[in-house]
Amino acid sequence: MTLLSLNNVEVVFDRVFLAIKGVSIDVPHSGLVALLGANGAGKSTTLKAISGLLKPERGTVSHGEICFDDQPILDVEPPDRVRRGIVHVLEGRRVFEHLTPRENLIAATSMTRDRKRVDELIERTFQWFPRLKERANAKAGYLSGGEQQMLAIGRALMTEPKLLMLDEPSLGLSPLLVDEIFGIIRRVNAEAGVAVLLVEQNAAAALDIADSAYLLESGRVVMNGTAAEMKANPDIQAAYLGGGHGADYASVKHYRQRRRWLS
Repeated sequence: MTLLSLNNVEVVFDRVFLAIKGVSIDVPHSGLVALLGANGAGKSTTLKAISGLLKPERGTVSHGEICFDDQPILDVEPPDRVRRGIVHVLEGRRVFEHLTPRENLIAATSMTRDRKRVDELIERTFQWFPRLKERANAKAGYLSGGEQQMLAIGRALMTEPKLLMLDEPSLGLSPLLVDEIFGIIRRVNAEAGVAVLLVEQNAAAALDIADSAYLLESGRVVMNGTAAEMKANPDIQAAYLGGGHGADYASVKHYRQRRRWLS
């Protein structure tokens, strides 16, 4: 059953620049979907269209429909989208550096007046992210990059979302930390039933945990399928996984030539 549906969505910036062009994506209830593509492909813009954060960047959805839980949400303000169950972890972590991890988590619960429930959510978050419990009383600005990313995700989960959207959670992290954080994302998806829409340039890591994936090129969806199908696709292997056809220059050149007519 579909939780989130984008149907032929277009986004324009400054009424001139067409950033995404007819994007259609489905995220099922409790699903884990990866959105792949190079820099500038339109991945982050797609997430902002869903969360309603285009306006500060002078962007607007100029065409198409976005439905969440079978209800259209284009006219719904961003705070109300959060209340409906959509949460967006932006690229770059953006934690409150002067607050402790515990205080960061509490800051996300302004819509919850039940203090007992807040304590339960904090404890649940610390179970998912044991490192945060160890650093619960340190200033968030002194946490490592990986710990700050864990805190950003944990803070988002304090809103008890139905859909967690993550923008480049692996950015700037070591491979070991990427494995740890992606393992936690998969665990949250499985244990809490939270659907995940994951934007990633690290296609290998994303496809290891995703159920399905979409590939964006120049603002368009050019390929989609199950994670296994995407991993097996020679074009994906050549351009994003460092393999396929032996990862030789000719195969990569062939893929780039195919992309020209796709765009």
